[in-house]
Amino acid sequence: MSEYISVAKLNFNTYKTLADKAISSLTEEEIHFKLETNENSVAIIMQHLIGNARSRFTDFFNSDGEKENRNRDSEFIEKELSKEELIIEWNYAWKIVFDLLESMSEEDLNKIVSIRSEKQTVLKAINRQVAHYAYHVGQIVFLAKHLKGNNWQTLSIAKGKSEEYNKGIIAN
Repeated sequence: MSEYISVAKLNFNTYKTLADKAISSLTEEEIHFKLETNENSVAIIMQHLIGNARSRFTDFFNSDGEKENRNRDSEFIEKELSKEELIIEWNYAWKIVFDLLESMSEEDLNKIVSIRSEKQTVLKAINRQVAHYAYHVGQIVFLAKHLKGNNWQTLSIAKGKSEEYNKGIIAN
């Protein structure tokens, strides 16, 4: 496996882990909460990423990344799935991503794939997805942090703790 694919797997895993931690902190009600009527809940963002992963990474090398059976617009309509049901779908979609990356070789990175009929290298398509997922995971984390308020447990270095954290790294 190429170093790039290893880094892509690491990046996807980092974003999935951040999202998983934020999602796990939310109640059933909070996962469906919208700041405003026309905005997205965590559940809706999850639905979108689930649909995106299935479409982009299924039959990756042989068919367009925007599958004919995908209805992207419906991903932004609350399906009223329970948190448990969403997490099952979420994990299945991420498995598709990781299984594909696990099966790839360095030679695959220069192959050409299509997303919405736009031809691009596998390398570009993966970079596009890493950025897309990072964007939406940021939204999930922001919403979770907002919803938890003072009860939020930071997912990284807590405010005012950078120096202590850095000293710990140096000591290792």
